Amino acid sequence: MDAIKNRRFFEGREDGKYLSFDSKAADGDEYFHVGRMVAMSIVHGGPGPRCFSENFYHYLVGKVKTIEAPIADIPDPELRNVLLEIKNATTLEELLELADKHASMLQTAGCYRCLRTLEDKEQVVNDYIQWYFTYRNHVSFQRFKDGLATLNLFNALEQHPSLFLPYLVYSTEDLKAETLEALFRPQMSPTGSSNRQEEERVLGYWLDYLIAVKEEASGLSLQDVLMFATGLKEIPAAKLTPQPQLTFQKHSRFPEANVCSNTLKLPILPS
Repeated sequence: MDAIKNRRFFEGREDGKYLSFDSKAADGDEYFHVGRMVAMSIVHGGPGPRCFSENFYHYLVGKVKTIEAPIADIPDPELRNVLLEIKNATTLEELLELADKHASMLQTAGCYRCLRTLEDKEQVVNDYIQWYFTYRNHVSFQRFKDGLATLNLFNALEQHPSLFLPYLVYSTEDLKAETLEALFRPQMSPTGSSNRQEEERVLGYWLDYLIAVKEEASGLSLQDVLMFATGLKEIPAAKLTPQPQLTFQKHSRFPEANVCSNTLKLPILPS
């Protein structure tokens, strides 16, 4: 899921991507395979890509009939600048000159028209945005939806769009040390045993370490720690299964992990 965000299937800002159109990807039916990968991950309790704009997501699940996207969401700077020029035209004469200057671009999108008033510029811009994000991407969009239908996920998206929004739409939720500490359930030795005392000391080291990673510029992040222990860079919207656990070991000076069982093994050390 982390890898596909920056592949040719999607375009736009990191915090708001849309489906792109790439002829090579379409010829290889890659949009279908990407949709199926997303469905398989989510249905099996894993993460979604979490990179879509809300505008695109609402259109994808059928909540709206058109994409209400701002000009700023168009990734191509030349197209974006042309639309901004048209939108910022102050007279009808200026608008007509811009329409003639960029006639080939507007004709490609089917939105070159007879402009009678200055207000017509809003319709031209809106029509172009609709063409750019929906009509020109019709083939890739449909195959992506077909892929999302794997294991009946797309039907669930349509019925419960708000429930699945955290899987697909970008969010800025920051991972906290306390969240990561609470996520892992320590497997402790019996109370009163010497092993228990050592394990409780190491638990203190563990929390100190998480706080240090969060607050210090060490080159590491809490996402790195989570990835090491579970194979995920973020806590999925669904419950992590199996429950992440902390265990303790003395045979190595270094922490170890089993990402299949979401188990982090902390070394028992004197300091």
